[in-house]
This record gives sequence, structure tokens and C-alpha cells, in this order.
Amino acid sequence: MSKFEYAKLADAVAAEIASGVLKPGDRLPPQRTFAYERKIATSTASRVYTELLRRGLVVGEVGRGTFISGEARRGAAATTEPRGARIDLEFNYPMLPAQSALISKSLEGLNRPEALELALRQATSTGTLALRKVAADYLTRQNNDWSPRPEQMVFTANGRQCIAAALAAVVPAGGRCGVEALTYPFIKGIAARLGVTLVPLAMDEHGVRPDAVQKAHREAHLSAIYVQPVIQNPLGITMPAARRADLLRVVEKLDLVIIEDAVYSFLDDEPPLAALAPDRCVVLDSLSKKVAPGLSLGFIVAPPRLRENVMAAVRSGGWTAAGFALAAAQQLMADGTAAELARLKRIDAQARQKIAVACLAGLEIQTNPKSYHLWLTLPSHWRSQTFVAAAARRDIALTPSTTFAASPGHAPNAVRLALAAPPIDQLEAALRTLAGMLGSTEEDFDLTE
Repeated sequence: MSKFEYAKLADAVAAEIASGVLKPGDRLPPQRTFAYERKIATSTASRVYTELLRRGLVVGEVGRGTFISGEARRGAAATTEPRGARIDLEFNYPMLPAQSALISKSLEGLNRPEALELALRQATSTGTLALRKVAADYLTRQNNDWSPRPEQMVFTANGRQCIAAALAAVVPAGGRCGVEALTYPFIKGIAARLGVTLVPLAMDEHGVRPDAVQKAHREAHLSAIYVQPVIQNPLGITMPAARRADLLRVVEKLDLVIIEDAVYSFLDDEPPLAALAPDRCVVLDSLSKKVAPGLSLGFIVAPPRLRENVMAAVRSGGWTAAGFALAAAQQLMADGTAAELARLKRIDAQARQKIAVACLAGLEIQTNPKSYHLWLTLPSHWRSQTFVAAAARRDIALTPSTTFAASPGHAPNAVRLALAAPPIDQLEAALRTLAGMLGSTEEDFDLTE
């Protein structure tokens, strides 16, 4: 059989999906059965299934098999933009009722001609000295002995650009970066465009396992690992002190860089890994959650030895923030507005978690009481993709586990619920609807269009 035969077979299955012969939620036969039916080698069947996974036409669920994706007819494997669902439990951008008034008051001075003249100039990746000082002070954790220095600060337009710049700076094209087995989805696309291979690292209830880092590095050299040690997305895990110490010992021994995503850390008091290993960690943060997605700024706190590489990556990637965004962020941080919004959102997140726990009582959830999201493991009579499709019929947007799986075909049977966006009454109504749905079966819902 030619080396392109697997692609032709994948095209044939794709045509069956497009024509409706195979529908979202349909289960493909085991690979050995597929090979027998098509009179091909089992290795070729494996390549067919891998190609279907790559195209986003199917999803694999651990212990259950391979299913036609609920996104297959759209031709998309993962969520990319908000879909306009009436109740959004998919995207996690907290917006408080009073925050627009607070932000407006903070930015009043920016409409002065002399302020605008400075704000509208061409910006650099390091901003001004005044901005670096304000940002370093804003990120300082008074209770846990982490205080970045102004000369470490580098800025981008948002958090995703921070990830791209950090990866580009510390992982060469063709290199490997370890990531949590369930991780922030957008790093997958970023890594693919940079030519970086992501290596899934096994996790447990305390976060990424140090022995998994050692195993991955032993099999093929890693340049770095990307982790979220505080309120991990999607599982909500915050690494305890013992796990942090064990992980840092391994990273030091293997001489790896840690890309530490701290975007949700404002919701907790735990220190970053950088507090214990400042020369080993590149810390990433942004204002998108703390302030607003439409008024964001990305922060990279780089060790001195890596700062020039990070700055070069920001410049070459075109990820420099606009001058007005830098000026607005400086004002919000300097007058305490950003800190006050973060304080109010901590209260809001905990209130929403209490509602979620009450509405989903009796179901298998994993969460952090300080977090804006939770992980819901589905009962055996539901599959992740079909549950997401059924929820969408009720104008509720969710994220399936496949979106977070670093390795295609190895997603647990679960969904993530983002609690930040809906008004409280809509949030409670949506959660009660989902709990009621889980008491029914897939067969009770018509998921065809």
C-alpha cells in the first residue's frame, strides 16, 4: 500500500461525515476492526485515525473509543472565538457591573492633549521606566516574598502573545516543550506555528508530576516546560509546597526553563514558582482577567539571562503593545483601580463557585473554591462532545475536554465550565439545566441539524 493510501481512506471517512452518513457522536470501530473491514494493515488504520484526529473530524475518549466530533461539520477541532450563545460557560472573562465606571474614572486624564501625545507614540517592548516600575510594583506579592524588578519587565498586547514570545525565546524551532496533559488550549496553535512540539506531562491531584518531566526529558530533550501552578486551567489545581519543591529540584537538575503562566494567580495568595527559582522561571501575566479583555496588556517577567531573547522575540513576532494600551494600563495600575478590580473579582469568583457547587451537588466535579472555572466529569451514559452539542441546543456554551488535551485522542470524558461571564441569575439557571440534562441520556436528545 502506498504511503498516501491512509490519506485517501481518511478522505473517504471525511466524505461520509460531510454527507451525513456518519453523524456527530457516532462511534468508529476499533482500529483492528476498521483494518479488517477495509483489508488494510492495523498500522495503516492507526495512521487513518491519527489523520482524522489531526483534522478535528473525530475525538478520542480514554477507555471509550473514537467518535465523530461535534465540530466535524464545521471543520474545526477546537474553540477559537466566542459563539454568541445566550449563556456563555465557555469563555472566562469576568466583567463586574461596576467595573466600567471604575475604569472610566481612572482613565479620565488620558483625554488631555499632552497625555494623548505620549500615549499615541510608537511603543517598545519595554515601555517606559515609569511603566516598568509601576508594573513591577503591581505584580509584587507582599505576602509571599516575590518582587519582580523593573528591569525584568517586558510587555506584549495580551497574554497569548506572552506565551508566543516566551516559547520563541526559550524553545528553538523543532524543539520540545513539556506541558500539562490538560492545558490551556491556545498554546497548541501557538506552538504549531512556531515549530515547537508539545510533550504531554502526566498529572495527579497536585499538578504535573516531576517524574513525568524526567521521563519526557529522558526520551527526547526538553528545552522548557509550560505550567500553571496556581489555579490551573482547566482543573483548578494549585500546587502544594511539597510538589513545587520536588518539581523545581527536577527542573534544576535537568537545566530546564519554566514558562510559568500566572494569569489566574490573582485569585489566590499562593506564590509563583519564581519566588523559589527566580533565575529559572519566565512568568507570564496579563490584565485580561483582572481588568477587561478589551483593555489588556501582557506582562513577561524574564530572568536577566533571558530578557534580551524575550525582547527580540516580541519585536520579531510583532507582539509589541500599542502605546495607548501601555498608558491606560499604567494609569489603572498606578491609581489602584486594577488592584481594586482584582479584589472584587476574587469575591465574585468565590460567590459563583458556591452557586456551582450547590447546583451540581451529587455530580463529580473538580474545582478550586477561589476559581472562575470547574471541571465536570460526565456520567458514563454521556460523551463530552455530545453533551456539549446538547447544551448548545439549550443556548448554553461549554468546552469539551478534547479542547484541553495536549495529546489528541487522550481526553477524559469531561467538560470545563467557565463561571465568569453570565449574570448570576443566568449562571444558576444554566447550571441547573445542565444538572437536569445529566439525569437523562444522549438518546433523549436529537443532535442532528
